[in-house]
Amino acid sequence: MFNSNNSYVAPQSFILNGIPGLERFHVWISLPLFTMYIMSLVGNLGLVYLIHHKEALHRPMYCFLAMLSLTDLLTCTTTLPNALSIFWFDLKKINFNACLVQMFFVHGFTGVESGVLMLMALDRYVAICYPLRYATILTNPIIAKAGLATFLRGMLLMIPFPFLVKRLPFCQDNIISHTYCDHMSVVKLSCASIKVNVIYGLIVVLLIGVFDISCISVSYTMILQAVVSLSSSAARQKAFSTCTAHISAIIITYVPALFTFFTHRFGGHTIPPSLHIIVANLYLLLPPTLNPIVYGVKTKQIRDSVIKFFQGQKIGSS
Repeated sequence: MFNSNNSYVAPQSFILNGIPGLERFHVWISLPLFTMYIMSLVGNLGLVYLIHHKEALHRPMYCFLAMLSLTDLLTCTTTLPNALSIFWFDLKKINFNACLVQMFFVHGFTGVESGVLMLMALDRYVAICYPLRYATILTNPIIAKAGLATFLRGMLLMIPFPFLVKRLPFCQDNIISHTYCDHMSVVKLSCASIKVNVIYGLIVVLLIGVFDISCISVSYTMILQAVVSLSSSAARQKAFSTCTAHISAIIITYVPALFTFFTHRFGGHTIPPSLHIIVANLYLLLPPTLNPIVYGVKTKQIRDSVIKFFQGQKIGSS
């Protein structure tokens, strides 16, 4: 944007254009997204409630799962209500500062989510490789400190993003082809060099994404070595079964995240924008929707707690 002296100023607002090329299908696209959002609210709030109230679930693994559920809830809530307002009411305008705030929280909570998944991998490593010392290594103070450190890392590393965007000059275009304010989508509207933003973005990816995936990979490599060395096939099966839910959560989270990251930087001219935006929304919505289902199906303690809860409700009502 230009002021009267032909110098650049920040725009007062942006226009979030939704999914370009699919405007006439916005209402239909919103229906599965809204359904998934309601499922994520019910599933994650239910998980947090169960873990808080059931003493059998007061263990490190479920404490980390409660952290993941809360993070998932916050992640999808920062974007989905805004996307639905675009699809249903055509409310596309967003204030410049509100856009920066949304951008900060979207990237901050996704960074925290990655860190929690890494902590859950370390939890499985300790549980399988050092079962006799599990309770003494992962004490409540250690869990609280690890959770706090993960939260602070995710949030503190995102603080520079709004300031890096705010220093950029914007010319005429203030239309963002997206359903929420994403860092790369916003900076691409600038008429100046965005090299500093890109470099810092890559640094954050290294400090969070690459670091967490490396820790997860090392943890599961050592878990695999420990499990293979077990003499009993039943013991091996039991050890593997405790990891299946977490491995599913990793796949659900990182596959769309990696797709979104690489298409933003390397696939801008080969990937249709509509596909990129749909996957970017699913990247924030799939984990909150599917993680409670995966852990409910794959984890016996959670499954049993859900059954007992509904049986208690049925007895109480009768």
